[in-house]
Amino acid sequence: MAEHLLSDAQMRHFIVNGFVTVTTELPAQFHDAIYEKTMSVFDKEGNPGNNLLPRIPEIQQIFDDLNVRGALTSLLGPDYYMQPHRHPHYNPPGSKGQGLHQDGGKRWSHHTRRLLVFYYPQDTPVELGPTGVVPMSHYFSTGEGSGVSPEQPITGEAGTVAFANYDLWHRAMPNSSEKRRYMMKFLYARMSEPEAPTWAHQETDWANGTSVGPTEYQEMFRHLWNWHRGIEDSGSHGTSNSASLSDLISSLNSTTESTGLQAAYELPRFGEKAVPALVRCLEEESEMTRRNACYALNAVGTPTVEALRDALKDPREYVRDNAAEALGDLGNKAEPAVSSLVEMLSDESGRVRVHTAEALGTTGQSSSVAAPSLVKALADPNEGVRRNAVFALARIGKDADGAVEGLQNLLFDANRYIRGDAVHALYRIGTPAAKSVLLHHLQTTRWCPITSSESTF
Repeated sequence: MAEHLLSDAQMRHFIVNGFVTVTTELPAQFHDAIYEKTMSVFDKEGNPGNNLLPRIPEIQQIFDDLNVRGALTSLLGPDYYMQPHRHPHYNPPGSKGQGLHQDGGKRWSHHTRRLLVFYYPQDTPVELGPTGVVPMSHYFSTGEGSGVSPEQPITGEAGTVAFANYDLWHRAMPNSSEKRRYMMKFLYARMSEPEAPTWAHQETDWANGTSVGPTEYQEMFRHLWNWHRGIEDSGSHGTSNSASLSDLISSLNSTTESTGLQAAYELPRFGEKAVPALVRCLEEESEMTRRNACYALNAVGTPTVEALRDALKDPREYVRDNAAEALGDLGNKAEPAVSSLVEMLSDESGRVRVHTAEALGTTGQSSSVAAPSLVKALADPNEGVRRNAVFALARIGKDADGAVEGLQNLLFDANRYIRGDAVHALYRIGTPAAKSVLLHHLQTTRWCPITSSESTF
């Protein structure tokens, strides 16, 4: 498996540009068959949407391919998860393409916890209307990101698989050919916070003496490199930026997103000294200022935990909300704040509860402390709370063995993604009771891919 992992150069490319591609080892005939079957399904039944995989189960061989598994392991860790959402994208002959857009956006985190995965079952040159991406745009939450660099087409032979940051700006480009272009989109998630490199890691230094990406964003890239390595960045790298702490704090307020991003990742060189001013930024009315402050707080790391835990008690909803989100992005470094976050699951604000449930999935995944309260949150009237509580319990996994009954109650929730994540949570818990519930449910809901209006039995 090791020889199929991404290299340091490929990881650097992903961190800077937000995407990387590999080619499967499957033969051309396999992809031809997938292409033909996809055309048949579209012509007879329409777009299968989330039922893509059970409708064309052969596609699973793509994700069993060693090169694909290696890339997913490199980017998301060995226990990555294919989420319930997936969609085949059809770009017809003569199309004018799409406008640039983000599927994620405004997640207030640059850490790689979700990936878009694109599979192309046919050779995809530029004239066939490939996916166009904007390198480095995944760091931006405003329209500024769509123009941060020239658009780049993802081209390649049949069997090309692209792995893109969930927030990368992208689109279907115009198809000037006479052939149909298909792309199968899947959504993957990280289940465990990084503790060590999971790619073919050889070099510890981010740049290794070479220039990788724009000079002005080197501190941002270095932080992401070290986050993937599972180490806390010290923030002191001999940066040539001589801006003062107050100047950088002021830059967080810039209406130009790129200026705020650069300042956010320069601030960690001040370490704990920057924390009070950064936490005060969470009180600002400007969403961009608060978001930039969260980036900086997460780059500073452990020294921010106590101050953020105190901010959970703020009377202002948006301050509590941002504090919970920032703690969640700190992941296992914020484990000391788990008990405080548990209390926030009873906050009067649904938005705060949503982000608190999400945060407990990253900060509380090494013990069972958060599980009982997350089980109670499965009955929350807010759909977002229920969905994040299910996902948090899935991340906690074997330490959430008391969640089986609560998860069983959600297997027929009105939200299809809550249902799907509940299945994975039961799988991750893995106790005999969890497996019994899971198998009974899957036997009941099993999909038959060869049943159709033409062949009902």
